Amino acid sequence: MDSYEYGELLKSLKIKIENIQKIIKPEELHKRLQDIALLEQDVNFWNDAKKAGEIGKEKSQIERMLQTYEGAKNSIDDAMELFELSQNDEEALELLFAESEMLEKSIKSVEIAVMLSGEHDNANAIVTIQPGAGGTESQDWGSILYRMYLRWCERRGYKAEILDYQDGEEAGIKGVAFLIKGENAYGYMKTENGVHRLVRNSPFDANAKRHTSFASVQVSPELDDNIEIDIEEKDIRIDTYRASGAGGQHVNKTESAIRITHIPTGIVVQCQNDRSQHKNKATALKMLQSKLYEIEREKQNNSVGSQEKSEIGWGHQIRSYVLSPYQQVKDNRSNIAYSNVDSILDGDIDSIIEGVLISKNSIERS
Repeated sequence: MDSYEYGELLKSLKIKIENIQKIIKPEELHKRLQDIALLEQDVNFWNDAKKAGEIGKEKSQIERMLQTYEGAKNSIDDAMELFELSQNDEEALELLFAESEMLEKSIKSVEIAVMLSGEHDNANAIVTIQPGAGGTESQDWGSILYRMYLRWCERRGYKAEILDYQDGEEAGIKGVAFLIKGENAYGYMKTENGVHRLVRNSPFDANAKRHTSFASVQVSPELDDNIEIDIEEKDIRIDTYRASGAGGQHVNKTESAIRITHIPTGIVVQCQNDRSQHKNKATALKMLQSKLYEIEREKQNNSVGSQEKSEIGWGHQIRSYVLSPYQQVKDNRSNIAYSNVDSILDGDIDSIIEGVLISKNSIERS
């Protein structure tokens, strides 16, 4: 990088931070923090624990946004000032050039923060993985995806709680539902909503022929208690069954697992993570509410259909994972291809997720 290229980079980053400023309106955010500070000084503020919690959550989100934005803005301003003072100092310029990547990352972090400021982006995420047709091949692919997301959670410091788990007949899984808890869990995971395609030489084929497998990933936000979705009893069928996953002998001897079918939409949710049938039913109803809410929101956004009814097969995939005859992961929405397949399947998917977020944001602005 030479002096001219660095100057152009600073100009482009300056334009980006100015555009971000127009979107987040930092003056209004600071004013809101002042209003919250006044509310907290009221002697009656903490009497309503629920409302206080909601305001406290809003305060934390605003503070994080301002910290990220102001940190990036100050870095750009400092770099521009130092650049002007270092035009004739080769050593100083080299140091600035070396820090250019960090500057770009700081701006990208603000862009991502802005993209994850939607209504439920900060919520926990309910994730369901359902293998497509293909028996053992697809079921194994479902388990690979499940492990990928668990490893991603570990990398980010998120917690994953199994809600329902069904073993495959020979290998893999017939299905799994789990809750991801962490900051912006839904905001990130919503990009994974769709059909995932795998191409590989099958470990289950005696001739090691190449096979294509599909699995569906469905993501919905865990709704706050203040959001109510009415579900009429006549519209649901509730079945009980014995839990098949881990949980001890007691779980497997009693019909504590719950399956709820929403008749109008055909949505099926299951929960077996607790020994209490009552608790499993409450969790399953919450899962159903989240899925119905997501479908309704898709309708309002003029989405065509829903993930619940989309075919898990050819022509519907959002991403392809190719392990043979070459190695590549390509996302059909960002149109970006990645060669680090092993690390991706080990949970290193942040760059893919961010690529999709940036791509979607660019489309919405155009």
